[in-house]
Amino acid sequence: MVLTVVALLTGCGGPDLSGGPNAGLSCVDDSATCVNRRQTTLNHLTNDKNRAWIKQQPPPEAYASGVRLFALKNKKKELSCDELTHGRREADNAAKVLRGPGGANLTPAQVSRGLMLASEVSRELGREMKRRCKKT
Repeated sequence: MVLTVVALLTGCGGPDLSGGPNAGLSCVDDSATCVNRRQTTLNHLTNDKNRAWIKQQPPPEAYASGVRLFALKNKKKELSCDELTHGRREADNAAKVLRGPGGANLTPAQVSRGLMLASEVSRELGREMKRRCKKT
């Protein structure tokens, strides 16, 4: 797990030149600036009390950066059943996005790490859903 976190937080790729609290979503460069942006974004997401970000559509690079997936993983015990459903759907959609045209600018290593993390997060969110959420 720790190795996965380190690997995703230090991924390679093009720099994210945008600013703001969500700048780390598409930042997959291994520079100190990019790593800092991902950490800032992760902190922003995990500290956001209303969690509106869960229902927002992420950019393809967000699956490779791992920021949203880590936020979902870290917050799973606090998420509503609806939020867990959205999060799991996002994690399950990662393979399609990363292997499709949206992932064309990513390296094979970035795609692989994103796929592994998404699979792990999907399983964890699924377990949390089974534990707390009733099927309708």
